[in-house]
Amino acid sequence: MSLIIRSSAIHAAGCYTTAPIPKRTRIVEYTGPHISKERADEKYQDSPTTYLFGLGNGETVIDGFGLAMFINHSCDPNCETKEVKGHVWIFSLRNIADGEELTYDYNLYDGDEDEALCNCGAANCRKSMYSPEELVRRARAAKRAAAKKAAKKEKTAKKHPGKKTPGKKHPEERRTTKSRKTSPSTRG
Repeated sequence: MSLIIRSSAIHAAGCYTTAPIPKRTRIVEYTGPHISKERADEKYQDSPTTYLFGLGNGETVIDGFGLAMFINHSCDPNCETKEVKGHVWIFSLRNIADGEELTYDYNLYDGDEDEALCNCGAANCRKSMYSPEELVRRARAAKRAAAKKAAKKEKTAKKHPGKKTPGKKHPEERRTTKSRKTSPSTRG
């Protein structure tokens, strides 16, 4: 397969084909050492960029090395990945034109608090490289955390009715603040 690495509008560098690729073609293998997820977390703890590909249940990852590590994410990809006997292969989903950048949907499922923002520019872009399922899981977790925080705040307010809660102004303070902002006599 004739592939090259060059600048990409999606992210820094991308992998491009120099010849047409027919639909359902095995293009390239995602290569690199197989390491544990824990080892990868330690190794890349302070690194903003990683080229890791989770295998199986995600306990083992490929620490990317080679052409495939430069294939960028897209929410409207022209390729897909398939795991075959511990190897990850990139296959074309459709006919790909000469000079076109290769992309696949990363469907991320791990990343702590990282937003993993997407820059693919596709019409159907979900604005994240996380899988739709992971986005739903994260939204539910955020909703539970917000509800828990609100319940804790309410419980504290009931225990200490006269005590101010941080960040929340009492009604008198709000009126005073509002009148200061709108009163012509206090404007400089």
